[in-house]
Amino acid sequence: MSSNLRISRINKEIQRELALIFESRIKKNSVRGIIITGVECTKDLERARVYFTALEARKCPGILRELNEIKGAVRGLLGQTLKLRKVPALEFVIDTSSEYGAKIDAILDKLGFSSDYRQVNDDVDSEV
Repeated sequence: MSSNLRISRINKEIQRELALIFESRIKKNSVRGIIITGVECTKDLERARVYFTALEARKCPGILRELNEIKGAVRGLLGQTLKLRKVPALEFVIDTSSEYGAKIDAILDKLGFSSDYRQVNDDVDSEV
């Protein structure tokens, strides 16, 4: 259990540091506008899968190519800020969860569930 908690904290720390790196230390404008949505490290910290999205989803494949070009430099910057013995190799992945959620909303709308109905039920569920 403590190992899972440790990896969870490391994931959050890497996510936060990557967001800061992309915001302030990367000079490519297309890469600066990404949103890091999650990080999943392996237990041995060999690899970290970094999920990202952009405000314009159609630009994500191009951004992914650019991220793969600079991932070594980003890993080096990450190593300067993290206090870990081993900095994981980064693997960037486009996060499609928002697109998936939009598809689910469209299906619910077609079935006749209005967004007002879903909002009311979400409020009731959160109170329980």
